[in-house]
Amino acid sequence: MKVLVTGFDPFGEDKINPAYEAVKLLPPQIDKAEIVIEELPTVFCKCGEVLLAAIKKHEPQIVICVGQAGGRSGISIEKVAINLAEARIPDNDQMQPSGVPIVEGGPTAYFTNLPVKAMVANIKKNKIPSSISYTAGTFVCNDIMYRLLNMIDTKFSGMRGGFIHVPFDTAQVLGRPDGTASMPIATIAQAIEYAIEAAVTNDVDIDGLAGETH
Repeated sequence: MKVLVTGFDPFGEDKINPAYEAVKLLPPQIDKAEIVIEELPTVFCKCGEVLLAAIKKHEPQIVICVGQAGGRSGISIEKVAINLAEARIPDNDQMQPSGVPIVEGGPTAYFTNLPVKAMVANIKKNKIPSSISYTAGTFVCNDIMYRLLNMIDTKFSGMRGGFIHVPFDTAQVLGRPDGTASMPIATIAQAIEYAIEAAVTNDVDIDGLAGETH
């Protein structure tokens, strides 16, 4: 089995992106799966083109894209991507779409086919905060998750895929408001490894309560 894991390049005012920095720390093998990594541009549409090329190159059975969610305190395993691009800030090519579909005529939303409950459980078992998230936002992270799931729906039916959001690295919160959540990159990398381990070893998700009350 082969797992393709991607991370984004830095965007906004940040000089690093903890997603790709953590992905680079992953071992070459997790359980019995070969791990291959690629960096994606934080650019609407272009990120999908780079991902599609990487999928054709590596022919993975699982694809996990990773991105930064500044302000979140734990590792978020995303459940759903929506067909909407709504950018609060420009991407790295200075594009700032507002209220437009990611894929014209595509479904309103896609659910990941990864075992999100098992992934969260394995991360938490190893003493790292994690939860299922039901919103990947409307920036490039949601864009790539939707495009990935659309590729699975239309081009790669046997593949599984999804998205993980990670907090700021500790160094990134210097100069940000006191109390801004963060996590060391090494810990983020460990959490991603535990998530991949669960994805590789669970074809079907585990039972368990989830959801949000707000």
